[in-house]
Amino acid sequence: MIDTSVLVAGISGFKSGRAPRNPSAELLRDWLENATFTWLITEDILAEYKEVLRRLGVRRNLIGEIINLLREEAELVDLQITADVSRDPDDNVFCACSEQGRAAFIATLNRKDFPQKRLSAKVISPSDPIPTTRRPRGRQID
Repeated sequence: MIDTSVLVAGISGFKSGRAPRNPSAELLRDWLENATFTWLITEDILAEYKEVLRRLGVRRNLIGEIINLLREEAELVDLQITADVSRDPDDNVFCACSEQGRAAFIATLNRKDFPQKRLSAKVISPSDPIPTTRRPRGRQID
């Protein structure tokens, strides 16, 4: 599971043909090149990614490429329920997706918004080792 903070930081440090310039960019590149983990998404998570990237001035065509790639390669979780887990209400969808999708981890730059005691997934920083994922890429979880 990838929090918006990691996606944004990764994009800012990701230049085509160059080595990634920050741990978030390294994590994204590793996913792209080696399928090192299963990226879980929901429609609400994709909407947040789009809205935040747009607000930060990322080009529309790049946002479209990112969202299309995630629709093709990430695993869509159809959320059945959400709960107030995070102190940031916008992060509750990430918490619910991680629980219902049985995520091995949540990568974030805002650990305080993801209370480890209330989550099964390990809350990590992009520079931490990636815990083992539980399933191959590309299937929908209901």
